[in-house]
Amino acid sequence: MTDDSDRDGIGTPVTEPIPIRVRERDGSESTIEVEPGTVLRDALRDAGFEVYGSVSRHANCGGRGICATCGVRVAPDPEPDHWHDAAAARFGYPRLSCRIIVSEPMTVELLEKRLWGQLLPRRSEDA
Repeated sequence: MTDDSDRDGIGTPVTEPIPIRVRERDGSESTIEVEPGTVLRDALRDAGFEVYGSVSRHANCGGRGICATCGVRVAPDPEPDHWHDAAAARFGYPRLSCRIIVSEPMTVELLEKRLWGQLLPRRSEDA
């Protein structure tokens, strides 16, 4: 016998929105609700948060993971599944929001972008 308590009346799985706490550059925080399976970059942009810098907001790869301009800090760190994740882990670089699929609650820190996407590694005093 199948437990249908997690399905709607026509057999479609019911998914609960996942809370994402967003820490903005000015230190303010807010929480958004995101459907499981949503790309983090898209969820942030849909909620009105800017993941790009002033130049890269107009010239970026559109979420393909090749321009490295949509970096954010995420806790807890999602499982790495992209080539950039290895550099992020090894050198302290931010994770690319376009390569993170939301599957659990997390805290996202939006970062200051100076020129293009310029993502700086974590400084020792930030760790």
